[in-house]
Amino acid sequence: MLSEPRSGRLAAWGNALLAGLVSPDDAVVAIVGDDAVHRMEGLPGESGPVGLTLALGRLRSLGVTGLRLALPAPGHPLGLSGPPEFNARAMESEEAVVCYGAALGLVPEVYEAGPDGDVHVEVVWHCLPVRDAPPADVPSLGEAERELAEALQRATEVLSRLDVAASGPVAEAAIDAYRARAERGRGQDVLAPGYPPRAVRVLELAQRIGLLVSLAGENGHGGAVSSAEMAARAEALRPVERVGRRAQVAAYNSVVEERERGVR
Repeated sequence: MLSEPRSGRLAAWGNALLAGLVSPDDAVVAIVGDDAVHRMEGLPGESGPVGLTLALGRLRSLGVTGLRLALPAPGHPLGLSGPPEFNARAMESEEAVVCYGAALGLVPEVYEAGPDGDVHVEVVWHCLPVRDAPPADVPSLGEAERELAEALQRATEVLSRLDVAASGPVAEAAIDAYRARAERGRGQDVLAPGYPPRAVRVLELAQRIGLLVSLAGENGHGGAVSSAEMAARAEALRPVERVGRRAQVAAYNSVVEERERGVR
């Protein structure tokens, strides 16, 4: 969770664009990030892949008024609503965007090309039909914040017991990178204009938990190095990881959920 998923960027900046808070050019620049180019294929009314600016305009014309993030994992279709074809592609990608206002979903496919040291990344978003139904297992911001407080304490206790804090220079570098990003206030940039401060706070906590879980998955120089101990800490942290993903989705989806409840 240290770097936002591409589907998160598309949802956040797409929502800002749909709300009239950013220009199409600014939204596309933020969504593409360090990638070379993004295209979308399978859009109703388009015979082939189109650029992201045209794609976002087409989605608006199709009735899309918001974008939701999905972060599914095996046994946990977080943010999905079906049908099986869309869910399967989203599960394979481990992320997706579900449109609000039109029964469409978007799944990224990433391509890398070029020699070592000069690799460029291209992304094709596959547009597929989805069921018009509530997304699976997405909490409210309030629920997510409460779950995170408990999960953070649990994660810290587990990692301390397993001596993950002594995981060596790789872990220290990851923690330093997280702290530097937190100091820059990167959460607001990730979520784009229009998101409430509480969503930024929830996302930062979710990313912190993601960092702790990722460190636990590294076979560093900590105390838990045997295969049995690795399996034990993975099992202990599985509920924590799920809480972090749920909270991340709640943060990205908060503006759509507020709109659906009539808050905005």
